[in-house]
Amino acid sequence: MGCWVGKIARVNLTTGKVTVTDLPKEMAVSYLGGRGFGARILYDEVGPSVEPFSPENLLILATGPLNGSKAPSSSRFSVTTKSPLTGTIFDSNCGGKTGIKIKDAGYDVLIIEGKAAKPVWLMVDENGIKINDAANIWGQDVDITTDTLLGQVANPQSATVACIGPAGENLVRFAAIMDDKSRAVGRGGVGAVMGSKNLKAIVASGTSHESVVDQETLDFIVYEARKVLKQSPITSIGFPTYGTSSLVRVMDMMGAFPSYNFSESSFGYINDVSGETLREKIFVKQKACWGCPIGCKRVTKTKNGEGEGPEYESLWALGPECGIHDIEVIAEANYLCNRLGLDTMSAGVTIGCAMEMAQRGIVDSGVKFGDIPSLMKMIENIAYRRGFGDALAEGSRRFSEKYGVPEYAMQVKGMELPAYEPRAMGVQGLSFATSNRGGCHLRGNMLGPELLGVPKIVDHSGASGTVGLLIFHQHLSAAFDALGVCKFAGFAVSDEMLARMMTAITGIAFVPHDLHAAGERIWNLERLYNIREGFTSKDDTLPKRFTDEPLKSGAAKGRVVNLAPQMEEYYRYRGWSTTGIPGKEKLKLLGLEA
Repeated sequence: MGCWVGKIARVNLTTGKVTVTDLPKEMAVSYLGGRGFGARILYDEVGPSVEPFSPENLLILATGPLNGSKAPSSSRFSVTTKSPLTGTIFDSNCGGKTGIKIKDAGYDVLIIEGKAAKPVWLMVDENGIKINDAANIWGQDVDITTDTLLGQVANPQSATVACIGPAGENLVRFAAIMDDKSRAVGRGGVGAVMGSKNLKAIVASGTSHESVVDQETLDFIVYEARKVLKQSPITSIGFPTYGTSSLVRVMDMMGAFPSYNFSESSFGYINDVSGETLREKIFVKQKACWGCPIGCKRVTKTKNGEGEGPEYESLWALGPECGIHDIEVIAEANYLCNRLGLDTMSAGVTIGCAMEMAQRGIVDSGVKFGDIPSLMKMIENIAYRRGFGDALAEGSRRFSEKYGVPEYAMQVKGMELPAYEPRAMGVQGLSFATSNRGGCHLRGNMLGPELLGVPKIVDHSGASGTVGLLIFHQHLSAAFDALGVCKFAGFAVSDEMLARMMTAITGIAFVPHDLHAAGERIWNLERLYNIREGFTSKDDTLPKRFTDEPLKSGAAKGRVVNLAPQMEEYYRYRGWSTTGIPGKEKLKLLGLEA
């Protein structure tokens, strides 16, 4: 099957039984891999009666067809489940080596179901899948867990560890799965689902099973792809030199950099938290995911610690979002979240929500804007569900609703928003509102066309005529997630190049339309899943702050998001009903008719 190994492994933690079945070729071609496989399997097997923390929920680790190939930036794998944070279908992905090693062990997909009677970890290699006792690592942080497990395998150099920390064990609704200590399958509480199954870690090891039909052609296309990555100032200078935090000053200048729980759209201490300052004060070296020529990762060091990051979103969420501008503190907060297994974005935005509510006298949460000790203490309290941290561990939507003020939670469908001010980026605001997994910048990121001019600059007020471009990017993002390719490569590598790579590897004739069709198929299937769960067009919205409160300062001063006409155009463009339900003709065209 070319770039697909052709095998699905299913592990029932309740019974201890492991079964292996063939990957249907039709599913491989139609859904590609990664996010696509996860969506198809979850839709077929996890219905509305299944609660996210029940044994019947699935945790699906799916590789992409380009994982392990020479395709640049192609190490990402997906984890799909029903989210305990949002209740939606949910997938999250990361780089690192776990996806590649699962594939090298002989599997395209690893489905985990049931619940172990006691804590366990999985060994996945070419000898099969073994369930092991995790009593000695349950309760340990991510770093200790990773080091301990690598010390127990025969060849630690060829193994990788994906595990949860205390946050996942304690079912924090935005707990992450950490890959090789610092790569995060971060959003939506996938780590909490793993914890609910008493599964502490997955160790994967194997040798390459890649089979390329036309190696010579693949090598040439990869050469072309790497050449255009070197030609792009974003992927050859910006990200390699300053990491993703190279965006900080640009976003602030455009009035699109939220701070103080999105009450402001720029930050008064912007120079203290810029990518340039990070490089000057705490930068140690550049690092890259497997097979990536960009190298956006930062290894950093402060007087109290060392680790990877913070990335742009983490820097913002644990910094300006909470009114904090000490770059060393922000880095240390990021290290702490990684060790505890917390999504930095939801952690920061949820704490920011609590800070604003405290400032307004609604709660006495013990945290306030700019208070460094309270930030660090609250991160730990959330992970261990101690004191007020127990309430914040539920996420900002549940927390704010508990006190009758949902308007202070900056979230969509329950998931906290990233570092993009919707009033300054109107099309990105629509992307947040329509994302199938909730507030997310990776489900059709409009940073390129709205602010960076890639491939060209567009009106970022959210005016009519930009909806089609957003939908194009939503489909392309789904295809990237299915292929296992990092979206940063998309700043330079075209869909045409990716289609040619797929053709060379598989021997199946792929054209760009096939990738976009797969992306649209995945998007609509996810939509159908959420509709079945009870979500409606009323959930395709934004917090009232963005639609009702004009920005008071900055480059986008006076603007709000005019969402209603955008939504009408969006549904019409997609071939959905006025209430956001995919039409029969659209479903038939995509092969999704009942």
